[in-house]
Amino acid sequence: MSPYVKQHAHAPDGFFEAEAAGLAWLAEATPAGGARVVRVESVAPGRIVLEQIAEARPTPEHMRAFGAALAATHAAGAEAFGAPPAGWTGPTFIGSRPQETTPTESWGAFYAAQRVLPSARVAVGAGSLTPGELEVVERACRAVAGGAFDDGSAPARLHGDLWAGNVLADADGVVLIDPAAHGGHRETDLAMLQLFGCPHLDAVLAGYEAASRLRAGWRERVPLHQLHPLAVHAAGHGRGYGTALVDAAEAVLRLG
Repeated sequence: MSPYVKQHAHAPDGFFEAEAAGLAWLAEATPAGGARVVRVESVAPGRIVLEQIAEARPTPEHMRAFGAALAATHAAGAEAFGAPPAGWTGPTFIGSRPQETTPTESWGAFYAAQRVLPSARVAVGAGSLTPGELEVVERACRAVAGGAFDDGSAPARLHGDLWAGNVLADADGVVLIDPAAHGGHRETDLAMLQLFGCPHLDAVLAGYEAASRLRAGWRERVPLHQLHPLAVHAAGHGRGYGTALVDAAEAVLRLG
């Protein structure tokens, strides 16, 4: 099967290189039971060549196994919250938007400053958030940055852009593509799957929990971990996501 080529003459500096570094970092966990990721054949400025995945409809069994494998990938860990993939020193990208990768001791400080607030502020300029609504998001982020949701868990090795479009399947099971990999909180990957939907999501979550129990109350914390993807989408995809971001921020304030 011919390889899959992605290229973009005007891609931001390091765009495909960051993708390749993230895939390699996630793949380090695969031999120990972590999730399978697409293989990189080659990478160069403006171009990446990947193995071609012969896509198939995922089964509940595939997705349950993926849940367990995702838990193993997360358990492979990271140097710190916000840490980039090993060997990479630049930003990562979610879509075409760059994201800071400064290692940080506190998850909440990292998440608020490097993930939620940058995109939320762009969303105001894009007309998806009003200044008053941004204040609600900023209040929630102050609580997050202040450690209200830091729980002592170690930094997890995250995919970082884990929506259904980046969860492919072939005859052997699930294959991950297009990461924005970094050290973060494991509930964040799971919350993104729940935000945009995923085939057999209940099987994924059951497989994950069977392999690695989540801390009590994780379902109530889903809006907290959806602040980032909602802010990213509000910055580039319209007012509806801005409204959803404010709703999530209000839910976080009620939790805090």
